[in-house]
Formats: sequence, C-alpha cells, structure tokens
Amino acid sequence: MAGDAPEKGRQAICAFANDLPDHRRPGVLFVGARDNGSPSGLPITDQLLLTLADTKTDGKTLPAPTLFVEKRFLKGSEMAVVTVHPADAPPVRYGGRIWIRIGPRRGLASAQDERILNERRRFRDLPFDLQPVPSASLDSLSALLRRGVSRKRVCS
Repeated sequence: MAGDAPEKGRQAICAFANDLPDHRRPGVLFVGARDNGSPSGLPITDQLLLTLADTKTDGKTLPAPTLFVEKRFLKGSEMAVVTVHPADAPPVRYGGRIWIRIGPRRGLASAQDERILNERRRFRDLPFDLQPVPSASLDSLSALLRRGVSRKRVCS
C-alpha cells in the first residue's frame, strides 16, 4: 500500500471497530480493490498481510480491535480482506482520535458521537450478575426461585 492508503486503512479499521450506528456486524476492508470494487492489481504479499495484521498490535489503535486478515481470490484477482468486529468497549482510537463511519465514508467523531460510544461502553461494563439475559424466560426465573435462590438476589 502506497501514499496515504495505509493511514486511511487504519482509520477505516478504527471506524468499523467503533460501530457508531450499532449495526453489531463486522465491517470489511478490501485491500487491492478500487473504489468501484474492481481489482487494482496490487500484489498481495505475505509482508502486506503481516502489515495489515499488525494494525491490531502496533499500539496505535487502542483498545486493540478484533480483526481477521486473509488473502482471497475475488473478481479474478487476489485481494486482502480485513474483517473488523465491533468493539465491546468503544470508543476505539487511532492515533488518539476517534474515527467513525458516516454513511459510506469515515470521519472524526463529534463530542456527541463520543458520548454515545462512551455510554455504550458503560452499559456493557456492568458486572456479570447485573447484566440482562434477554434469553431468560419467566419460567427460568420461577425454576430458580423453586430451587431456593432468594427473590432478592434474582431481582436485584
């Protein structure tokens, strides 16, 4: 990757990890593709794949994003595919700045965007015994009560 492509790629990885719209689905970065999706002919070398994977551990993107890097054969050409999962503890910062997706592009987060991401982290940082269990039914709770678990402990 040449020019400002490495920097833009890292910003995109950070933005996908932040998942401001709360899609809760991975974002995908294609290296070796033009903006219109056609192959650029960029050679996908082991060194390029290592450089892309280093985004996770180089200390410039914190907290470290969960991502997977692989070489794929798409549209008759090799491409590097970086799959970035949404962070459980946003906001994620690259170079000390919070990058987000704004429609089809990336940009810097506003103060309001940062508040939304911080609130999302606080919500997910609850202790285990205070986290909601959406799959629990009333029958499950009744079974716990029948087994002797105190009502106060279950409901608090």
